[in-house]
Amino acid sequence: MKEKFYITTPIYYPSGKWHIGTCYTTVVCDSIARFKRMQGYDVFYLTGTDEHGQKIEQSAKANGISPKEWVDKQVDSLKKLWELFDISYDKFIRTTDPEHKEQVQKIFKRLYDKGDIYKSEYEGWYCVPCESFWTKSQLKDGKCPDCGREVELAKESSYFFRLSKYADKILKLYEDNPCFLEPKSRVNEMINSFLKPGLSDLAVSRTSFKWGVPVPFDDEHVVYVWIDALTNYITALGYASNDDTLYKKFWPADVHMMAKEIVRFHAIIWPAILMALDIPLPKKVYGHGWLLFDGGKISKSKGNIVDPVELARRFGTDAVRYYLLREVPFGQDGLYTNELLIKRINTDLVNTLGNLVSRTEAMINQYFNGILPAFSEEGEFDSDLKAVYEGLYDKVCKSMDSYDVPEALSEIFKAAARANKYIDETMPWVLYKEGKTERLKTVLYNLSECIRILAVYLKPYLTKSPDKIFSEFSVAENLQGFDSVKKFGALKGGEKVIRGEALFKRIDLEKELKDMEAFAEKQKSEKKEEKAEGTINILEITIDEFKKVELKVGTVTAAEKVEKSQKLLKLTVEGDRMSTIVSGIAQYYTPEELVGKQIVYVANLKPAKLCGIVSEGMILCAEDESGVTLLAPLKKVKNGSGVS
Repeated sequence: MKEKFYITTPIYYPSGKWHIGTCYTTVVCDSIARFKRMQGYDVFYLTGTDEHGQKIEQSAKANGISPKEWVDKQVDSLKKLWELFDISYDKFIRTTDPEHKEQVQKIFKRLYDKGDIYKSEYEGWYCVPCESFWTKSQLKDGKCPDCGREVELAKESSYFFRLSKYADKILKLYEDNPCFLEPKSRVNEMINSFLKPGLSDLAVSRTSFKWGVPVPFDDEHVVYVWIDALTNYITALGYASNDDTLYKKFWPADVHMMAKEIVRFHAIIWPAILMALDIPLPKKVYGHGWLLFDGGKISKSKGNIVDPVELARRFGTDAVRYYLLREVPFGQDGLYTNELLIKRINTDLVNTLGNLVSRTEAMINQYFNGILPAFSEEGEFDSDLKAVYEGLYDKVCKSMDSYDVPEALSEIFKAAARANKYIDETMPWVLYKEGKTERLKTVLYNLSECIRILAVYLKPYLTKSPDKIFSEFSVAENLQGFDSVKKFGALKGGEKVIRGEALFKRIDLEKELKDMEAFAEKQKSEKKEEKAEGTINILEITIDEFKKVELKVGTVTAAEKVEKSQKLLKLTVEGDRMSTIVSGIAQYYTPEELVGKQIVYVANLKPAKLCGIVSEGMILCAEDESGVTLLAPLKKVKNGSGVS
């Protein structure tokens, strides 16, 4: 019987256009799932969408359609994206699936009947975009600690999950199972930021919106995201349904993979829910780093979307997949730039892999009329080459066992580089010129065998190029799996070798970057036109509501950095009175640049304490892809002048 392997991505929130950061976790998990299948595991790979909540309800209303119509459109575009990138998931779950909703209600009732859910009143700080409640002490500079956006004070009747009851058990889980949460830095974060300060019970229902799973015994409440979304990992397998065959087969999960900002949900809340249900815990939770763009996380909310569909159109999905899998040090943050993408394509895929394939094909066609010669005469450098390839399986498996996909690819491309070096060492063109035919046969045979083995190893990561290589070298199907790569020399000789088009075409870096910049500018222009035509809905306010905002012009008379914050500056502003304003613009302006400048600010904002400093207003800025710019009058005016 095959060993089982269950891997999950977090379910994605259908909030609009998808970006390259969305693809990262899914492509990584896809490569792991494909690798495990090639090893002979019975794999179940789960992904999907988290479709309930206040954000969805508001977005649908703003667009004049129902929440279900809104999420259907988003889910359709996401599924098309996964199809484009050859994501080999076994199930795509939606939290609006009728069976999931029924299972969630059963789970909620079980927890309630056990006494682990109770009804009370909740008051706390709520971030609508993240759908997260925070205590005042957890806020950073008065804002959401995850996304940095404004929070609102929410007070409502709610059902609570007794999260505090499980704090000691979760600490013990980390102690007894040091590999449960990785990388290790995440463990320290969970303990120091959440467990040691003390866990509060968790609000698991809402009454302020209706787009969600109704609490089965209280129609005024809908089940909140913690129970609705997190339980997808077991409802997808049929837990609490009439058919729990998959649950019995695959649970517990081998690994839950997600970005680091949602580790808290998976490493604290999710284990506590499972403990309350008396269900085995997943074997591992892995919180990888962010894909960064110009120093910040790639995010729709930050306006730095990089369109994966456009990248795939320009460079092919194999190239984009390779960059995501190879460039980001796994578990750490990684940088995305168009320049790095193109350089990685040219260096690895064109120079190392592509040239190896094209040179070998060309020589076999030139010297042996396109027929692969059989191994004939062993010579210098052969044993070293074979040793590299016969030792590759253990190295790649070791990396993949720890989910270090970049390291696995590094080992594969080291082997490809060794084959290129072998060409330089043996100089087949010289062998041909000197009439050393038998030795030439062996050299080209060895190179072809290297290429076949490389194609086998690349199958989990690149979904198109390996098949192209197998076709051009007439590799039999039984020589396309891991069983065939542990010993060098599986090719027989006599196979037809076709000289195909280049696997990857060299990219003119400067030209391509200019073209991509022009494309981005065109997109920006089109978006502005859309906005002008009114196709983008904005929240409208009345003139009376606007009149409540008091905008003034003032001069910055002093500025300094705020201790313990990389984002904040403390400004002294002379308007119609002297005001202290704390502003998150430290990465865009130095204190010295601001002193003496006139700025526009909100003068009647309710004071708030940020990092221990009472802020009495808000500086107005404009923000686009290039950064943040302070708003100021075109010419100097009297301090305290109103803006209308």
